[in-house]
Amino acid sequence: MSAREMNMEQPINILIVDDEPKNLTVLESILDSPGYRLVRADSADKALLALLDEEFALLILDISMPGMTGFELAQMIKERKKTALVPIIFLTAYYNDDQHVIEGYDTGAVDFLHKPVNATVLRSKVAVFADLHRIQRESAVVNRALLAEMKERRNAEISLKELNEVLEQRVIERTEALHELTAKLTEADRHKDEFLALLAHELRNPLAPIRYGVQLMRRSENAGESGGSVDDKVLDMLERQLGQMVRLVDDLLDNSRISQGKLTLQKQRIELATVLSEAVETSRPHINAGGHQLTVVMPPDPVFIEADGTRLAQVFSNLLNNSAKFTAPGGRIQLAAEVRGHDIVVSIKDTGVGISSEKLPRIFEMFMQADHSLEKTHGGLGIGLTLVKKLVEMHGGAVEAKSEGHGKGSEFVVRLPGAVLQALKTPPAKNKSVLSADDTSDRSSDGLRILVADDNQDAANALATLLKIMGYQVRTANDGLQAVAEATESLPDVILMDIGMPRLNGYDACRRIRELAGGENVFLIALTGWGQDEDKQRSKEAGFNRHMLKPIDIAALQKLLSEASPSNKERPAGYHLNS
Repeated sequence: MSAREMNMEQPINILIVDDEPKNLTVLESILDSPGYRLVRADSADKALLALLDEEFALLILDISMPGMTGFELAQMIKERKKTALVPIIFLTAYYNDDQHVIEGYDTGAVDFLHKPVNATVLRSKVAVFADLHRIQRESAVVNRALLAEMKERRNAEISLKELNEVLEQRVIERTEALHELTAKLTEADRHKDEFLALLAHELRNPLAPIRYGVQLMRRSENAGESGGSVDDKVLDMLERQLGQMVRLVDDLLDNSRISQGKLTLQKQRIELATVLSEAVETSRPHINAGGHQLTVVMPPDPVFIEADGTRLAQVFSNLLNNSAKFTAPGGRIQLAAEVRGHDIVVSIKDTGVGISSEKLPRIFEMFMQADHSLEKTHGGLGIGLTLVKKLVEMHGGAVEAKSEGHGKGSEFVVRLPGAVLQALKTPPAKNKSVLSADDTSDRSSDGLRILVADDNQDAANALATLLKIMGYQVRTANDGLQAVAEATESLPDVILMDIGMPRLNGYDACRRIRELAGGENVFLIALTGWGQDEDKQRSKEAGFNRHMLKPIDIAALQKLLSEASPSNKERPAGYHLNS
């Protein structure tokens, strides 16, 4: 049996003091337990002798005793070094006023109970101090063992020091420095993850009004009057750069969520062509901006895989964006997919700047950049490839980087398990392009009444103006209470609700709106910078139909609004979709 186990089985000493034997008998009956050793004392003098002779975890002390009162005995106990830390619970049938209670605590008591004692309360309080004493006793045993071990090690160190003092000193110094650095690094890594998550959230708020502003400029009737093509080029440039900022924020947040174990995959059976088509459409603006030639090679038959389609599209989009960024204008990019055994192998090869041999082994590390020169022409934080590696590995796959060196291009190969081939029986349908803002401009708004609630007034006003131009009836609110008041006055069809608002947050505002007459039929969309799984779950529990991240994509929003239209009879009340 270990010293710890022996310590846990050893009973706890408790001293009970009362000049009435029957009271002592009652206390013994209440506290009867194999884990306690009860010692009786019917006077203050006998209690002092017992305290000098043995160690006690707790003293249960009657106040009113002949000769020396419980208060006087407690004062003496606290003045002696050996017994000063023994906790005291006073018992009394007479001292009930505040002055006596204060006097009891002044003498060092930890509790003050009145007779007749409530057995359950007393047992509970005694159990707390007994457990505390066991912990202290176990700590003392451990400390003694540690002290003994430290003493042995010290003697060994002294002997070694006598043999080679200089060498020993160097070992000690370097060991201490290494230990100190390893704590610091762990703490820095934790703060880094927290910072990235917070940074990503905070960046979403200013991005929202910027995106809405760009859409307003594009949709404005006067946009083309000052030159048309020039304005369109400026708007295209702004949208590309804004898209790059959004992807940067998403990559920061996703890296942080993976590091903290908060990102989960939503797997389903999905066709590879669908995933790659989405990735290509997402990266198309960057590829076109560089004037690159993109070649796509697919297997002859459909290929299916159990995967999170959104995350895989993010993987291949990041790799395509990387090729577009590091390939000179007019370069070539090839996306090729094939089935090898039961694996899907997707490669993205370019004619870009390539990767040096010393940087190649570390290309997937966080914040790693291939070009650190003062003249570097390619920006970025070096987090996109890190995210690619993490997401691929979460799917049970692997990713590899290849390059013959500077100026000779690069190739990234993703291998994913679980490929399923399906013989082609009917001609494949044409891939649908991702909707742009202009694709939705002619859709009917069906007279939808929309409430935009956001404490960021720039974001609220910009989004409201954009929705009005699109033909919707729009009102705004800048805090949760105002949103509830607006909904109460005129119940809208759709509410776009920020979560972090003053006076009343979005979750509580949603719950109140659901309680209004007809509130169960309102289409409520949580519009927020927080997008982790627990945030989506909270919005669902609060009653939101949809959880969308800032800055919202206008085409996606208008598509969603078409689902919320009163003319859409298929939508069940209160249904919820996560994005």
